[in-house]
Amino acid sequence: MRRGKLRIYLGAAPGVGKTYAMLSEAHRRVERGADCVVAVVEHHGRPRTEVMLSGLEQVERRRLEHRGSAFTEMDVDAVLRRAPAVALVDELAHTNVPGSRHAKRWQDVEELLAAGVDVVSTVNIQHLESLGDVVESITGVRQRETVPDEVVRRADQIELVDMSPEALRRRMAHGNVYTPDKVDAALSNYFRPGNLTALRELALLWVADRVDEYLQRYRSEHQVSRIWGSRERIVVGLTGGPEGRTLIRRAARLAEKGAGGEVTAVYVARSDGLTAASPKELALQRTLVEDLGGTFHHVIGDDVPAALLDFARGVNATQIVLGSSRRKTWQYVFGPGVGATVARDCGPDLDVHIVTHGQVAKGRGLPVARGARLGRVRIVWGWAMAVLGPAVLTLLLDAVHLGLANDMLLFLGLTVAAALLGGLLPALASAAVGTFLLNYYYSPPLHRLTIADPKNIVALAIFVGVAVSVASVVDLAARRTHQAARLRAEAEILSFLAGSVLRGETSLEALLERVRETFGMESVALLERHSEVDPWTCAGRVGTGAPLDRPEDADVDMPVGDHMALALTGRVLPASDRRVLAAFAAQAAVVLDRRRLQEEADRARTLAEGNRIRTALLAAVSHDLRTPLAAIKAAVSSLRSEDVEWSEEDRAELLEGIEAGADRLDHLVGNLLDMSRLQTGTVTPLIREIDLDEVVPMALGGVPEDSVELDIPETLPMVAVDAGLLERAMANIVENAVKYSPPDAPVLVSASAIADRVEVRVVDPGPGVPDEAKERIFEPFQRHGDAPRGSGVGLGLAVARGFAEAMHGTLAAEDTPGGGLTMVLSLRAAGADPATSAAPAAGADAAHRPGREHSSGREQSPAREHSPVHPERQAS
Repeated sequence: MRRGKLRIYLGAAPGVGKTYAMLSEAHRRVERGADCVVAVVEHHGRPRTEVMLSGLEQVERRRLEHRGSAFTEMDVDAVLRRAPAVALVDELAHTNVPGSRHAKRWQDVEELLAAGVDVVSTVNIQHLESLGDVVESITGVRQRETVPDEVVRRADQIELVDMSPEALRRRMAHGNVYTPDKVDAALSNYFRPGNLTALRELALLWVADRVDEYLQRYRSEHQVSRIWGSRERIVVGLTGGPEGRTLIRRAARLAEKGAGGEVTAVYVARSDGLTAASPKELALQRTLVEDLGGTFHHVIGDDVPAALLDFARGVNATQIVLGSSRRKTWQYVFGPGVGATVARDCGPDLDVHIVTHGQVAKGRGLPVARGARLGRVRIVWGWAMAVLGPAVLTLLLDAVHLGLANDMLLFLGLTVAAALLGGLLPALASAAVGTFLLNYYYSPPLHRLTIADPKNIVALAIFVGVAVSVASVVDLAARRTHQAARLRAEAEILSFLAGSVLRGETSLEALLERVRETFGMESVALLERHSEVDPWTCAGRVGTGAPLDRPEDADVDMPVGDHMALALTGRVLPASDRRVLAAFAAQAAVVLDRRRLQEEADRARTLAEGNRIRTALLAAVSHDLRTPLAAIKAAVSSLRSEDVEWSEEDRAELLEGIEAGADRLDHLVGNLLDMSRLQTGTVTPLIREIDLDEVVPMALGGVPEDSVELDIPETLPMVAVDAGLLERAMANIVENAVKYSPPDAPVLVSASAIADRVEVRVVDPGPGVPDEAKERIFEPFQRHGDAPRGSGVGLGLAVARGFAEAMHGTLAAEDTPGGGLTMVLSLRAAGADPATSAAPAAGADAAHRPGREHSSGREQSPAREHSPVHPERQAS
């Protein structure tokens, strides 16, 4: 049975009309005679969408009960019995009610596809699994219903349903998306213009990547080698030299000039042993490329220009950026160079940029990996000098005969040249050919292979000895150069490994990638198992190639202890490389152990922090909750007592005590709830532009009259804050200051504008706080000095700092001139950029962490909060 085809309407945001587009497609198919049914469609009460269902056959849904409520889900069995040609399945990321056949609706769709039913479905960009963290950072809402990216990528067709943020907000304002009671909250929270613009960009980029995949697949299937300039793709050819950073920055500037430009850096390594470039320099260049938004690639090829052009054509590049040659003039004897060869062979579809840099003509030097050998070109020249050189010299000496001694010196010079170029074997060949020619043409009797004069025999013997000696010396020097080059490469690699250990680097994937690049392999994997009988599992892997089940299946395996091994595929390494590979393997094991220890330490730290908070909370509950409860209980029992007749004044006093105890309980529970929200990161501020004099006076309701003086100028700029969070933070700060101020000394609350910030200073003339305790007072469950039990659980300033940081503000403590403590609350002025206007407080940690407290803090009164409209609970 053929597999059904999947078509997906991908929405850039909820409400753009993807369900409407799906139903429109269904009507078109029905008009063409296709057997199309509605398996499940959610119209969410939208009249225009509901009208589109008319004229389409609908399969009855399955009814399920869960926790006393009735729900309906798609009936997969009914759809399979109906066996339509096309089924409409809305909301691909939907989570089915417990008791359904599958947990997720996309799994239902997979079953329909396997049965040969074509499916048309819908999904929003925020429901893609890989984008969950990105969407949460943009909107502040975590998507609980997601669908794996691979499910969407496997679709036969993906159609983007898009709409400008302004048009979508107009649709919402007209009531075409949500009911009127939800419109204002939605427009103020999830559907802000910035959120919609960011989601739209995510959708466009994701679909663009999908289009690239289609294009690459088509080019591969149809063997299209010609470059199609659909967008500017710039390939930077790196040699591992210091000029690479200049080339990368130049390519990034070129990419910025074209819409959608991409930068891809590639390093071509030869396949003979350790790579020629410095691993440290390549790591720096990789980091630079990734910081500039590009990608870094490592390919193997002995013919560097051909490998570079093949890579550029493979990624459909339009431009290549290369550096001017570092070779000196005399080094061009060995060839035209990579840049000239690439420019000659690139063809009309590729533009080649040759960029000048500070290393031009300063000497290329011999590559580290190839210092072991003389190189193929030099060996060819050596053999040519050994075989053809004596013959050419013989022809020249026939015209001008200089005597046997001079002739021997000339032939000896050729032998030395052959040794310098090609090494031992060409030198021996040159010595043999030269001896034969000297004997035949220049040693009497001429043209015979005999020697009449014994002196000539000595001369020829000396000639052969000198030739062999020189060749041996050159070969020995080459081998020593080889060893020195390898040792230098190994020392540099081992030094880099030692440095990574000292720096505490714990990225296993980065280390494995460095192994792959160093040895020019296709893939590297770290395999492990718990015992001799357990199967191998992969702890980390980089590169391309089939996954490995055993180290023995790899081209190279390096054991690490008894139950771990490093497996490499691509080629067989020489024995001389295994020493460095062993160091890499040991380092990989250390990195893996360190990462696991770090994970365990993080879990232990989390548990310890949780235990500390629970212990403090239990201690607070055991006393701070019991005290007001006991007071309330005693007052109520007194009022209910029939043995005592209370006067009106006594009854009023007892009722006042009950009300005060209830307020304390309410404030205490509010602080605990706020701290729990801060600890779990669920504080989502509703930032609006307001005046300080609208909020600050409202925060003084919990303090005695005449205990606070306000100095807030009317000329202050507006601030971008959440009014409810600011009110609660100010209430905590002010009540904390009043608690520590003398009864006859009021607390001063003043405000002033500094650049793009507005500072609110709460000044109390109390005893103050030592410098070493100024950060500790912001920790949860902290009371400074001898604050009495029952005065709170020590969360007031912790909550205040957490709320301040949630609004891109800061809260710090300073000394008051003349004695006392000043709390400085710095807020972002309206219109200022949060990224550039943040003023870090002294000792402040990252945003959204709980603060620290000076005293018990204010058990604050309830303040306004907002609940962002959750897109998963509304129509999409």
